[in-house]
Amino acid sequence: MKDRICEFKCNIDDMTAEELAFAAERLMEEGAKDVTLTSVQMKKGRPATLMTVMCADEEAEKERFVRLIFRYTTTIGIRELISERYILERSEETLRTAFGDVRCKRVSGYGVERCKPEYEDLARIAREKGISIAEARRLVIDSMK
Repeated sequence: MKDRICEFKCNIDDMTAEELAFAAERLMEEGAKDVTLTSVQMKKGRPATLMTVMCADEEAEKERFVRLIFRYTTTIGIRELISERYILERSEETLRTAFGDVRCKRVSGYGVERCKPEYEDLARIAREKGISIAEARRLVIDSMK
């Protein structure tokens, strides 16, 4: 399956790590398909962060995200890149396990099929059992067999 995606990119060199994390969190809450923060070096050797925000390639959605990026960051310019991407079919199901219900993201296509337990459910099990996330994942996957 293929779709078109818009990537907005901007370099930011005057926000704290906490401010960047808050901006990324708010953009995700607003419906961004993804937000990434990458350390980069700008002119004159200044360290900065490259923020990449992915959203649907629809004019109204793009306009909304441009406004949000300007609101939550100090950037003075945003670059736009339109890409086609290959994606797997996605669905969510709830698995009944010995540790309670666990939501699972199922993906398939291009000869692949995977099921990945949701982080929040694994974290709940890990807290309840006093174990690591990796151990909780192993327990859940073993109970699915």
